[in-house]
Amino acid sequence: MVIVSYNVNGIRAALRKDLLTWLSQVNADVVCLQEIKANPDQFDEEVFHEIGYKYCYWYPAQKKGYSGVAILSKTEPKNVVYGTGIDYMDFEGRSIRADFEDLSVMSLYLPSGTNIDRLEFKLTFMDDFQAYINQIKKEVPNLVISGDYNICREAIDIHDPVRLKNVSGFLPVERTWLGSFLSQGFFDSFRYLNPDRVEYSWWSYRANARANNKGWRLDYHLVSAPLQEKIKRAVILPEAKHSDHCPILVELK
Repeated sequence: MVIVSYNVNGIRAALRKDLLTWLSQVNADVVCLQEIKANPDQFDEEVFHEIGYKYCYWYPAQKKGYSGVAILSKTEPKNVVYGTGIDYMDFEGRSIRADFEDLSVMSLYLPSGTNIDRLEFKLTFMDDFQAYINQIKKEVPNLVISGDYNICREAIDIHDPVRLKNVSGFLPVERTWLGSFLSQGFFDSFRYLNPDRVEYSWWSYRANARANNKGWRLDYHLVSAPLQEKIKRAVILPEAKHSDHCPILVELK
């Protein structure tokens, strides 16, 4: 199974930038999207059906034009779970899970901490999400959590670790949380297969950051421990330019 995750920073804008052609070429089995920023009635879902994604599940935020996640699949999942059941998380449309025969795939959009209030929100979210996943793993041990975590875990994952050490996304408390999350039964698939590779998945629109490769690795496929030996390939795909993020891909045997 090939799984792609992509923070599209607005599904309608990405479609105007020819997202469909790119998706057709990559031909993943499952696509996880974040920041769709639209309700399904604001775009034509049929265009995804035409390129093979017959099963499309959208979970927008209640706030218009904000957040939202989705899963597109070529095969029908046996079950789809919208949100976590935790109201303040689900209000913002931040997680959706599709259960297939041998594994489950979640599309996750973890909050950013752009100011003090949102940082507190993010930290609360992280703690509650950890508790939620600890419960889910008992029922769904073969789990891939794909998405935008808004955290760089290590210095290798950010272009200027010294200057940015006090910026949300690379704060010690965020990095410690992600390390703890991994230690409780997950593998960062990209770093597992590429321990020394310096690549990023997000660049600011400011100061020509992408052209100068001044980026951050914020997007992950976290693969649960029972699936560790099935991780065949994990890559970042910076040639796709429909967003300030680029897609990431994992292939499981």
